[in-house]
Amino acid sequence: MTEGGVHGWTLPFIGMQLIICAALGVAAYQTAGFPRIATIAAMLMILTILALSTILASKSLGELDERSAMADAAREAHAQVEELFAMTDMLQAAEDHDDAGAVLMATATRLLPNFAGALYVFNNSRDRLDLAKSWNTSEGFAPSEALLPGNCWALKRGKPHVNDPAARTLCCMHHIGEAATIEVPMMARGQVYGLIMLAVEADNAGALLDDVRRLASAMADSMSLALSNIALREKLRTQSLRDPLTGLYNRRYMEDALDRYVSLAERTGSSTSVIMIDLDNFKRLNDQNGHAKGDAVLRDVAAQLIGGLRPSDVVARYGGEELMVILPGCSLEGAEIKAEGLRARVEGLSDAHGVPISASFGIASVPETSTSPADVVPMADAALYLAKQAGKNCVRTAERRGGRDDQLRLAVA
Repeated sequence: MTEGGVHGWTLPFIGMQLIICAALGVAAYQTAGFPRIATIAAMLMILTILALSTILASKSLGELDERSAMADAAREAHAQVEELFAMTDMLQAAEDHDDAGAVLMATATRLLPNFAGALYVFNNSRDRLDLAKSWNTSEGFAPSEALLPGNCWALKRGKPHVNDPAARTLCCMHHIGEAATIEVPMMARGQVYGLIMLAVEADNAGALLDDVRRLASAMADSMSLALSNIALREKLRTQSLRDPLTGLYNRRYMEDALDRYVSLAERTGSSTSVIMIDLDNFKRLNDQNGHAKGDAVLRDVAAQLIGGLRPSDVVARYGGEELMVILPGCSLEGAEIKAEGLRARVEGLSDAHGVPISASFGIASVPETSTSPADVVPMADAALYLAKQAGKNCVRTAERRGGRDDQLRLAVA
């Protein structure tokens, strides 16, 4: 029964008892044959019963109020659990940090409408946390675009940390603004994936943050598992596309990219060039200096190739010490200029490693030398063989197509 229901029957009952008591008293004085002592005793008994009834009613009211509060708290906790379950279910479909941040923001604004918040995730090198999502920001709470792990007590301790400037608590170096914040690290499988930050501006900010500590930790747990799954999927996707030693694309991706770029060139009437690269005397380098040195040289050569090309160009490890570059929208002459620049960059690694390092380059292009992806790679490989025969550490191009094919260009589809 609710509090209003209790008051609805208790107060009229007490009032009725008072009326009966007064009526009996008046009747006693007006009745000549009724003994006065007996009347007084009856009145005292009624007053005693009335006092006990009042005490019991007040106690019942207190118990009902307490049970009502407990029921309200249970309903609120049930609603929070339902929201957290819905959040976890939605996070299973999140494909990246933006999706996960959107789910977190939607849940936080429903469960904690009076709180601002931010989500930080580690970058690829794990030396910085980048702001992935923020909500309900204000002048008192304006999260920075990035923060360093060494400036955050929550990350250093691996535990939630409260920054409350008004209460003069120990605050993180990155904390700015007047709002009090609680920062909860997101950890899964022994690794930290990011940080959840909740903020509030109020006189009793510290108490409000203590009240939401468990809820913030629950949201952080759900987010950490989601970010862990996203990182795992990204790792598997990278492994399926890239060579683990050099970080370059693998041969399977290269073949798909070449087909795609040549098809695009057919529609636009542009050229697509291919450069085959083979490190000179690489077997001897491995035999004389060890495979660790050979692996280091391969990684540095890959970095030099990436640094000397456009972001749209594709660099792949074709096999062993043989590499391949796809240059979309690049003619045979342009590819030759690029190859000469790459040759010089590779040769420049000799001083850094203390051993002679060089590479031979072979170039072919669609449509200048080839007609399709099926023959452009063999023709670039044949040009590479010519470079090896010419003494290595040089660039050679495949022969142009003869006859009137010299004038051919791919028609726009």
